[in-house]
Amino acid sequence: MIRVIHEEHEFSDLFLKFLLARSMRIQADLVDQLFNSSEKRLARILILMAEFGNPGTPEPLIPKVSQEMLAEMIGTTRSRVSIFMNRFRKLGFIDYDGRIRVHKSLFNVVLYHQLPDEKAQKHDPQSAPRDRLKARRQGL
Repeated sequence: MIRVIHEEHEFSDLFLKFLLARSMRIQADLVDQLFNSSEKRLARILILMAEFGNPGTPEPLIPKVSQEMLAEMIGTTRSRVSIFMNRFRKLGFIDYDGRIRVHKSLFNVVLYHQLPDEKAQKHDPQSAPRDRLKARRQGL
């Protein structure tokens, strides 16, 4: 491997880019695990699986994955993943009927850290429909 890295410059460039991208991804995952809620971690992993933000056309229908597998990926329980998935579906961020279809509005949750505050909606029961309508108008 060392010989190939020294002799094949194109390969060494490609290998170095791969290592740097992997290192950055691991650092991002660590920061995500330390500072974000499990709900935001789930949103992030769904976005990554749908490959939003990459050049080309993203495929919003992600490969079939179980809630247990998602729970392991984000470090929580399957029941919490189920709660979050139902909430994302209710807010219009995803469609979920065995396979998950991710909408671009979920990207705003990760990018701008904007999840509707459930506690605020509990105090004013009429605000929930208004907030959802407002979020859809803003493209959330």
